[in-house]
Amino acid sequence: MDEFTKVKDLNEGSKRVTVLAKVVTVGEAKQIQTRYGEQKSVTEAVLGDETGKVTMSLWNEQASQVSNGDSIVVENAYVSFVRGHMRLNVGKYGAIKKSETSVGDVSESLDMSEKEHQTEGFERRPSRNFSGGNRNYRSRF
Repeated sequence: MDEFTKVKDLNEGSKRVTVLAKVVTVGEAKQIQTRYGEQKSVTEAVLGDETGKVTMSLWNEQASQVSNGDSIVVENAYVSFVRGHMRLNVGKYGAIKKSETSVGDVSESLDMSEKEHQTEGFERRPSRNFSGGNRNYRSRF
């Protein structure tokens, strides 16, 4: 049996985690354009366990894998941030599976995606201007 990560224990460094949770709500699909110019469908689902709840981003066909009230196992998941708000994502090599184990009541007292986090990630990093100063310096970014 896999070791499950509790929702309350998710943080900005969470990657390759396995979460056992109940689907609370599944939102409407939205069409977005990625930073690479591709059109993708993203659906947000709220899921949780007895420790709290978190919003999960479901891309394209992933949305058809969950329904309200389902108990699911999210394998190889990772945390990202959308405008400072936590999102759980399924990794490229991850999976969403229906769980044999039923998840009971979901705690409403802690919503990991509600509060805005000050992340150390890309979105909070100031833009860098390499045009001045040493002309021999080239950014590797």
